[in-house]
Parts: sequence; structure tokens; C-alpha cells
Amino acid sequence: MENLLEEILGCRICQDHLQLGVNPVLAAHESSKIILIGQAPGLKVHQSGIPWDDMSGRRLRQWLNVSDEIFYDAKNIALIPMGFCYPGKGKSGDLPPRKECAEAWHEQLMAKMQEAELVLLVGQYAQKYYLKEKAKKNLTETVSNYESYLPTYFPLPHPSPRNRFWLSKNPWFEEEVIPKLQAEVSRLLRHT
Repeated sequence: MENLLEEILGCRICQDHLQLGVNPVLAAHESSKIILIGQAPGLKVHQSGIPWDDMSGRRLRQWLNVSDEIFYDAKNIALIPMGFCYPGKGKSGDLPPRKECAEAWHEQLMAKMQEAELVLLVGQYAQKYYLKEKAKKNLTETVSNYESYLPTYFPLPHPSPRNRFWLSKNPWFEEEVIPKLQAEVSRLLRHT
């Protein structure tokens, strides 16, 4: 795993397409119990080099009901984005994650984490990539049918502050899904 992570951190596959250059951000360990697949680092994470080191990350840790210490221990939770580098700004927020990363590295990473029991799919890019034809027609339907993807996958919306409209329009997510998510995360991390 160490060699693979070094290779990823040195990756330059899409350097010509990144506004601010390469800076792969991820965390993984062969003992990871949960794998969290996100989108791509935002500007703040690009600058700090720490996955989910922003408002989205704070909300995500609240959803999971875990401390920073637990969240940032890769033996507990692997933090793997669909695109490892900040993709740059678009017209209405950050650009989508670059596709090269998942194609080049995800299968190798997943093969090394044999102890993982749950993959959290945060946002539509992760859901489409991992669920393929089993994903529903949109994120709302996929997330509302989360139980059909268990025990392997648990789809979630992105915790970005930009998603406050979705969260207010779908109160069932925080009322019904979050408690089940927290129970599942707690069960898997109980022995840490």
C-alpha cells in the first residue's frame, strides 16, 4: 500500500488540465474498515493537503458522528476522491473530478483494502462510477434507496454548504438515513 500511495502522490496524468497544478489528496491503509469515496478536493483542501479539511468535511463528520481523530485515522476510514487533485473553478462551483484518477488508481486501491466492509459513496460521481446501472435516475432516488445497496455501498449526497437547498427539500435524509448511517459506522468502528 505504501508504494501505491507514493505512486499516486507522484501522479502527473492530468497535470496539463489542472488550473492550479497537481496535488493529489487522499488517505488509505490496508486495514481501513470504511472506504469513503468523495468527488475531488476543493480549493481549501488543495491548499492544506488534508482531505475533507473544509465545511463539507465538518458536516460529513457530523453525519458520521465521528471525531476528527477517528475520521483522520486511515486504519478506520480511507478517504479516496474520484479525482485526487483540485479540478479548478467552473461557472457554478468547482469543475467535476477528472476521470483519469479513478480509471488509473481506484481498482488498485480497492484491491489493497480487503478488510473494508463498507464503501460510502458521497455524491453523484462516486455513485455513478461504483453503482453503474444499479444507480437510480438521480441522486435523490439513489440515496433514498440506500438500503438496496447495503451491505457493500451506502450512497450519500455531498455535504457541501451548496447542498443546503437539497437538504431542506429532503428532510427524510437527516431524519431517517443519518441515524442508520451513524449506527453502521459505529458498528464497524467499535473495535478500534
